[in-house]
Formats: sequence, structure tokens, C-alpha cells
Amino acid sequence: MSYAEIGPISVFLPERKESIDDLREEFPNWSIDLIYEKTGIHTRHIAADDEYASDLGVKAAEKLFAEHDIDPQSVDFLLFCTQTPDYPLPTTACMMQQRLGLRTGCGALDFNLGCSAYAYGLGLADGLIQSGVAKRVLFITGETYTKYIDAADRSLRTIFGDGATATLIDAKPEQSIKGLKFGTDGDGANMLLLTRSGVRDCIPPRGRHRWKSDLYMDGPGLISFTMDAIPQLVDQILESAGVQKDDIDQFLLHQATRKMLDELRKRLQVDESQVPVEMELVGNTVSSTLPILIEQLRREGRINPESQQMLVGFGVGLSWAGCVWQDVWSK
Repeated sequence: MSYAEIGPISVFLPERKESIDDLREEFPNWSIDLIYEKTGIHTRHIAADDEYASDLGVKAAEKLFAEHDIDPQSVDFLLFCTQTPDYPLPTTACMMQQRLGLRTGCGALDFNLGCSAYAYGLGLADGLIQSGVAKRVLFITGETYTKYIDAADRSLRTIFGDGATATLIDAKPEQSIKGLKFGTDGDGANMLLLTRSGVRDCIPPRGRHRWKSDLYMDGPGLISFTMDAIPQLVDQILESAGVQKDDIDQFLLHQATRKMLDELRKRLQVDESQVPVEMELVGNTVSSTLPILIEQLRREGRINPESQQMLVGFGVGLSWAGCVWQDVWSK
């Protein structure tokens, strides 16, 4: 039996940056210091007008191939997670297959998930590998949420940034991803949504739509959901993986906002040092937050390959997922 192993990760961020200092100058009436205290976000990267999710994802994958001497022809399956696809159809992953020079015998699909995406993608890759369908999976995340946000939207513009990641997932005999658990509650679909998209009339937002943005978010509702669902998810993952909370070195959580992570850490009753918060220079990049976090921790030598980490994502859907992971690739 073979299992999925998280290999090298590459990150690509758009060239354009926007900081809280830029916002302070543009909107002097905004309480920028208070906003920064809550979000923990100083700088975000913004996709250019002619730059889309596939462009970011392709550049992340090309960077991965170059940095780690990976032959594109060795990839058996491409998974692309985005909530901002180039088109409703054709499938963005199909176009990326051609642009990346992957072989035509390679499978490719998009899946539409946001903040829970990385754990879901690991589960999909693990299933492909355990079934024998694939030995090498290229998992790309890419988002351009900023294209849905009005310039004057104080609640969203200060949080979301654009970016993409590419993760190589290989088949290995050692099981380094354990205890995968998932959760879904469509009753909360109207907490975070696009007010224009698709062929059906939009879902009415949960509360008052205060800003002109096409993107709507019920922040308090999402915080309440997170505080309720994620402690239960953590317990389920621990039980499924057969480990105790004390066995977990770090809890790598979706980088939503600093306030959200601080409240969740207290609810989980874990030490501040066990919950890295590393969104200050990138913002909330939705599906890309966890791989960006992992890549940074690896680069700074802050993940012990002998220890176990817990990966947890949560948000739009409502959707949540997580697993226990040991970084055997870095050994």
C-alpha cells in the first residue's frame, strides 16, 4: 500500500502589494490601527487586472518544477483548487495541463473549496494514490478574491490577498497523513458568498449587505461557527489518528485573521507557541493559507520532521477539514 506524502511546496504571489499604510493614506477616516490589531495583516498581494487564478497557479508550479528539478511529464494527476476560476467552463485545470506541459495521459480537475481546501486536496490526492490511480499528484491552489471586492469595502479589502501555491504529492510506503476528517454545513452557505455568479439567482446574504463588493461575508457568524465546529473537529482528528493532544507539536490553522486564531487557540486550550500566525505580509489567501504557512515554517526551520502537526482548515461552505501530519519529506 502507498500513501500520499507532502513534498516540496512553492509559493507565487503577485508583484503588486498593498499595505495598511496605503489604505491609511487613501482612507484617512478608517481606524487603521484598530483594523490591524484585529486582522494582524499589514500587507497583501493584489493580482493585476489581466492576471487570473490560472496565471498565479501556473507560475507557482513552474517555480516548483525549477526549484526542485521536477519533470512535468512525471505528473499523473493535477488537482486545482480555486473559488475564482478563469471561466465557469472549461475546467481551469485542463488549460493548466497544457500550459505546464503535462502529458495528455494526466488527469486534471478543479474543485471549488476555500478555506478548508488544503486538507480536502490532501484527501483527494491520498485517495488517488492509495487506489493506485496515481503515483505523483500536483496539487495547486490559487485565488484572486480581490477581484470581487469593492475598493471602499473596509471589512474585506483589509483581509484578503491573492496568491497561489503548488505542492508535489508523491506515493510513499510510510503513512505521514493520518486521521483525515471532514465536515459540511450548507445551512451556513449564506455567511460567505458571491452576490453575482452562476446561472441561478444568488443566495440571499445572512445579514445586511453593507458594501458594494460582489463578495459578502458575515464575520461574526463565521467566528461563531469556527468556535463551535473546530474544537470538535480537533477531537475527531485526534481519535481517528490514534494520538493525544499532547502528541501534537503545532496546530497549523487556516490563516483567517489574528483575532480568529487567537480566539480559537484559547478555545482549544493550547499554548500560543503551538499556533503559528504568519499572515502579516500576505493576508488571508483562502485556499493557499496552509501551504504558504507550511512553506514558510519549513524555510525557517520551524517544523520538526520528527514531530506531528495538525492541519486544520475552515470557512466558506460551510466546510471544515483536517488531519495529523508528519513532515517526513524534510527529514
